[in-house]
Amino acid sequence: MPHAQNKWSGEVTKHSDALDLEPHIFESDDPREIADSLKRSAEHSSRRKGSAYQSAMSMLTFYINRAGKTLDAKHRKTLEAAKEELRKDFGREIKH
Repeated sequence: MPHAQNKWSGEVTKHSDALDLEPHIFESDDPREIADSLKRSAEHSSRRKGSAYQSAMSMLTFYINRAGKTLDAKHRKTLEAAKEELRKDFGREIKH
């Protein structure tokens, strides 16, 4: 069964019902590139159910959660930084 779950989550990332993602975007080492790509995809999607911000952030969070323990610390940090970039892009920065 774990194999089926891995395949399922990979298929969601590749063929999301809400967003058309750039190929291999989550492999980028640039948080800004990841955020910009997700924002573009979300804003151009006619199939998303929530706001562009919700769709972009949900896809990024989904990817991080599904990668789980296989995601190395450096790449996790990049993806978490992409979340911050998305928040900035959509004017939803967290005030510290």
